[in-house]
Amino acid sequence: MKFVQLAASLKEGLAPVYLLEGDEAYFRDHAEKSIRAACGLTQPALNEVRIEGETLKGDRLADFISDLYTLPFFDERRLVRVTEFYPTEREWEKLAPYIAAPSPTTVLVIVNGGKKQGAADLKRKGGVTYVDCSRESEEALSTWLFALMRRSRLSADADAVMLMVRYCDRDAARMKNETEKLRLLLGENGRVTREVVEQEVAKDTEYKIYELTQAASRRNGTAFMEILHDLTEKGFDEYAVLAALLSHYRTLYEISNMAGSDAEVSKALGIKPFAVQKNRETAARLGKKRVEELYSRLYALSAGARSGAYSKSGALLSATAKIFFE
Repeated sequence: MKFVQLAASLKEGLAPVYLLEGDEAYFRDHAEKSIRAACGLTQPALNEVRIEGETLKGDRLADFISDLYTLPFFDERRLVRVTEFYPTEREWEKLAPYIAAPSPTTVLVIVNGGKKQGAADLKRKGGVTYVDCSRESEEALSTWLFALMRRSRLSADADAVMLMVRYCDRDAARMKNETEKLRLLLGENGRVTREVVEQEVAKDTEYKIYELTQAASRRNGTAFMEILHDLTEKGFDEYAVLAALLSHYRTLYEISNMAGSDAEVSKALGIKPFAVQKNRETAARLGKKRVEELYSRLYALSAGARSGAYSKSGALLSATAKIFFE
């Protein structure tokens, strides 16, 4: 079944074995939470188990299968979630007897991001309820987003919904976050028009740049490098990345040196009050001295890259080192 069909299916009852598979992380996470809610666990510490699929080899797999028959404590069911589980056909044969006769009190949920070469195709196995968590078409996502907005007490024009899907590059998690932002902006019973989307919803590359600067501010090197790789793979220029980082730290520097309310600073800098509030929190966390150091260093690197004193790659590499290692 498709992810959007899961809610209706759960109203009819829980299946003993689920496979949540697809490249849309939001759908996988939401499907997992929906199944968990349907289990109605009151004692999760006793009846909820999470296991990494890569650990289920050899004797560990046999022990895992045996544990699936464990009875719940003070609940009607146990929930066993296995992430990134890609058994070979031979390993699946060991699990197949359980799938054919599962414990009536255990709900087994396998959560996979995609396929793996040489692994069994679990969605084609009997006894497994497959939930397709792949990225949907624009039309299907528009229907889903319209329903999401309605649950958030927003009304929306059809062309606005479709535009938002495109701005978010069909990323369900982004659409959820942008819907929450619009709800806060427009208030209950607000209307989402095309003009609102154009003004308030960040386009895909812009959002990536935002994520990059936030990862830099949090000094989350792993996230930073993943986003940077994604941007450069899409042809984003290294100097443009450096310019975006410089702009971010310049804004932090200006805000850290400005008094007045969020509204007053917003008007002076031409950015939204919400952004002022968040940037003030970031600047306070980093400290005024650190913000000034980063802004000064990135300004010098940017100027050097423009003048030819540094290569674009060298300047960006030096900026990254300054942010994360100094």
